[in-house]
Amino acid sequence: MQVEIWSDILCPWCAVGRARFEKALAEFADRDAVEIRWRSFELNPDAPKSVEGDYVLRLAEKYGRSRAQAQQMIDQMTASAAADGLDFNFDIIQAGNSFDAHRLLHLAARHGLQDALKQRLFRAYLSEGALISDHETLQRLAVEVGLDAGDVSGVLAGDAHAADVRADEAQAAEYGIRGVPFFVIDKQYGLSGAQPPEVILQVLRKASAEAVAAPGCDADGCAI
Repeated sequence: MQVEIWSDILCPWCAVGRARFEKALAEFADRDAVEIRWRSFELNPDAPKSVEGDYVLRLAEKYGRSRAQAQQMIDQMTASAAADGLDFNFDIIQAGNSFDAHRLLHLAARHGLQDALKQRLFRAYLSEGALISDHETLQRLAVEVGLDAGDVSGVLAGDAHAADVRADEAQAAEYGIRGVPFFVIDKQYGLSGAQPPEVILQVLRKASAEAVAAPGCDADGCAI
């Protein structure tokens, strides 16, 4: 079973969605057969390398809210993340462009390290205040999870995997994905948002049962 997850590192709810997916997966009997593939989605593809102003102000301007209302949204988000075992620190978040981080995630996929890098990027951005558009920062984080330093610097120095990022975004548009996180299970089921673990688990079980019940399929696989 393949689960594709469209998301952006700059999206707090994407990190929450991933945590909830992990909880669902832990209860899924066929979890060892699940292949996770992260797909690129930029919330703000035109963002500069770094963005001035604190997170509260940017949120207030984006949604047309007062600063107090924006702070309330952040407090609710922080509490929700904490309930899922995540420690968000919006006071030190540095917003920027996530395109190069997405390119590195495609490199990581080639080496079986995509999920590890995605998780490290989430933590760096949402908890540690790292500027994930900064190449030195990206180099450090990618090497931390086991990628070769030369491979990483080579990607960052050029435009490798740019086409892969754009292909993911084109696929998202074709699916009609307008917000993230968005989960696509075996290209049959779509789940939008950071759904509760029990909802995710229900869909995983349904997809698994239907795959086994398909013509030519049994518990051991599908005949061609």
